[in-house]
Formats: sequence, C-alpha cells, structure tokens
Amino acid sequence: MMRKGIARGDGGADDAALVAGATVRWGLAGLALTVLLSSLGISIANVGLPALAQVFAVPFREVQWVVLAYLLSITTLIVGVGRLGDIVGRRRLLLLGIALFTAASALAGAASSLWMLIAARAVQGLGAAAMMALATAFVGDAVPKARIGRAMGLMGTMSALGTALGPTLGGALIAAFGWPAIFLVTVPPGAAAFLLVRHGLSADRVEAGGARGRFDGPGTLILALTLAAYALAMTGGFGLPVPALLLAAAGGLGLFLLVEARTASPLLRLELLGSRTSGGRISGDRALGGRLLMNMLVATVMMATLVVGPFHLSRALGLEAAMVGLAMSAGPVVSALTGVPAGRLVDRFGTAGMTGLGLAMATVGCVLLALLPATLGVAGYVGPLVIVTAGYAQFQAANNTAVMSGLEADRRGLVSGLLNLSRNLGLVTGASVMGMVFALGVGTDAVSAAPDAVAAGTRMTFAVAAALIAVALAIAWGVLRRAAPPARRG
Repeated sequence: MMRKGIARGDGGADDAALVAGATVRWGLAGLALTVLLSSLGISIANVGLPALAQVFAVPFREVQWVVLAYLLSITTLIVGVGRLGDIVGRRRLLLLGIALFTAASALAGAASSLWMLIAARAVQGLGAAAMMALATAFVGDAVPKARIGRAMGLMGTMSALGTALGPTLGGALIAAFGWPAIFLVTVPPGAAAFLLVRHGLSADRVEAGGARGRFDGPGTLILALTLAAYALAMTGGFGLPVPALLLAAAGGLGLFLLVEARTASPLLRLELLGSRTSGGRISGDRALGGRLLMNMLVATVMMATLVVGPFHLSRALGLEAAMVGLAMSAGPVVSALTGVPAGRLVDRFGTAGMTGLGLAMATVGCVLLALLPATLGVAGYVGPLVIVTAGYAQFQAANNTAVMSGLEADRRGLVSGLLNLSRNLGLVTGASVMGMVFALGVGTDAVSAAPDAVAAGTRMTFAVAAALIAVALAIAWGVLRRAAPPARRG
C-alpha cells in the first residue's frame, strides 16, 4: 500500500511531503481511535451487568453473555479477519469493521431483549476483531520505519486508556442516562474513526491474479471453533463441561494443524511460527513464535493484577470500594502515560534491549509483590504494581514493533491477528489459572477469608507470576537476543 500525498514531482515535492505528513497523522489518529473503541467495548460493558440483570430479570450467569459474546467474537475471528484483510484489502475491511462496530453499538443500545443485546454484542465483537487486527497491521503501512515504535506505543496508550475509561465512564452514563448509554456512547466516535481512516489511509492496492492467495475457509472455521472451546473452558464453561471443552480444543488444534499442512493456501503457514523475518521477507531476523509466546505469558501475568487486586485491597488492606477503584486505576493510568515514551525508547535503542528491559521491570515488580508484607499498606501494593505496568508498556511497545517491522505486506494482517490473539489468550488463561492459584494460596473462600489468608494468596499468585515472566525473559535471552534489528538513533 502507498501513503497518500507522496511527492509527485520535483516542483511540488515539499508541498506534497507536507500533505503526506498531515494525511498520515489523520490516518494514525483514526487507527488510535479504533484501538481505544475496541478496548472500551470490553471494559465498559462489565459495569453495566448488574443493571442489565435487573432490567431483563435474568440471572447473572445469563447476563454475563453480554461480555462473553464480545470476547468470543474477537478471540475466535481475529486471525481470520486479519488474513482476510491481507487478501481483499486492509483499508476496505477496516472500514467495514468500524461500520459494523458502530452499527452494532446502536443496535445494542436499542435492544428490547437480552438475546437481542447479546446478538448485537457478537456483531460488535466481529467489528472489533477487524479494528484490533488491522489497526496494528496498518502501522507498518502508514508510519515511517524509524517511528514505528512511537506509533506502537501510541496504540498501547489508547488501549490502556480504553480499559481505564470503561468503569468510570460506564458508571457515570448508567447513573445519568440508563444502561443503553454505555453502548450508544461509542456511536459518535465510531463515525469519527470511520471518517478519519477513510480520509487518512490510502486506498487498497490488491494484486490481481490471486497473488495474495486464497482465503482458507476450512482452516479459519476449525481455528475459530477451537478457540471458542478453549475460551469457554477458561471462563468456566457456562453450563458446558470444562474437561470436554478442553478435549475439544486439543482435538481441534490437532485437526487445524493437519488441515493447514495439506492446504495449498493455508490460513497460517506453520513454518511462520518458527521463522524469522528479514528485509521484508520471511527468512532470518525474528522468531515470531517466541514473541507470541512471550506476549501470552505477559498478558497472563497482567490479568493476575486485575483478578487479585480487588481482593487484596479490600480484604487484606481493608479499603472501601471507592479507594479500591482508585488504587486499581493506577495500572491503566501508568500504562497510558508510559506508552508513547516507551515507543520512543524502542525507536532509539532497538527492540531487543527494550524487550528485555520491559520484562526485567515486570519481574522486579512481581517479586516485590510476592515478598513485601501487607503491613506496608496501599503503597506496598501500588508501588510494585506501577513497576509491573510500566514494564508491560515497555515490553508491548518493543515486542509489537519487532513483530510488525519488516513483514511481507501480504502477511501483516495475519500476523497482527496472531499478535492480538496471543494477548487475548493470555488474558483469558490468566483469569482462570491465576484465579485458581490465588484461591489455592488463600485456602478458603476469598470473600470471607481472613486478611492474612488473602495476603498469602496474593504472595503466592505473584510468585507464580514472577516465574512466568522469568520464562519470558529466558525466551527473550535465548531465542531473540541476537535477532532484533539494530537500534535506530535520532
């Protein structure tokens, strides 16, 4: 793809360059807004679940599908949507995704029944899958290589901002206007994102004659069903037997690998996960599989902060609900503030060192959370949490830049989908596995447990978290240390 406004001749080169720069900034603003909206779509709905259960007179287990439908759509479809964008054109599919997200938001706000709302949320999740996968993929098209780190940092900032805004904005909207407002609020910015992307990103140039390959429908369907089974298992099954879901996921993975190995134009070339990229071709610079695994491990740890934090702050430290929310907001706020500076460091010093720095910071923070006594109070929890979150922002900026830089143009959507999928799988896994570790450490029901028991559960959880980050560090050191591109100074 070409950027709009590229210089067209000697006489107007300077003017054309200015137009190009302004157009790219508009396009980047549109991409950032799509990332914020897709993240906000997750966080804002949670706060509305009690009100929805009351309005529709349904049990909490049923109303949870308002959140689950959105997450399942994203998780199961993001890789396929990313690959489809590579084939039919990323701008075209991104615009369709934004339109679907915006229209589904309006339908959700107008829903007259719970199941109509759930259906609208599933469609909204499909739009969000396109927005997440293709916004990241577009950074390589729209931004000069020397500034990709900053752009990736901006995407991380907007994602964190969407996460941080959700609970506060959602609560205020419900109190003032009722539950439909938490869905309708995304309609105007969705329309704005559509216009910004349409104006700021150049038209697709899809190669003729099938040069980009065909869409692998069977592989996409098998992968989607496999991911759905795994995600349902990790979220408690919702009435379905968890062992059967895990068995189905394992069988689906085996079938997917078999189908991909025998397909002429597979969704996922299996050698890609163990390959490296160099000079825009798949050949020899960065091990993609290792970076995806690191991304999943780090996301698992970050989910632990969301699972354990409320219990530790309220039960072990005795904080009121308002203070718990304030303390919990430290993580997203730090992530939002450090995203762009983290990207600048990546642009200056390269991805290898900054990946290691981010993981080292997260390790230190987790070790402190595992060792510091509860007698240190809120500062003893929030201080290390800030270190973990800043490390996460640095890791994300470096890892995303390393993965997306230098890729073949016709694989950026697919790889972006894989990158986002690895993060989502880490979050889903973290909610289940780290929750079980915390429960094991507490030894009884965390809601009624003594403060010392809850503090013990927190320490055990973050000891496991530190071990997971140490594994990620080992991957970074042993597999990726010599694989990163050289630092870009200036």
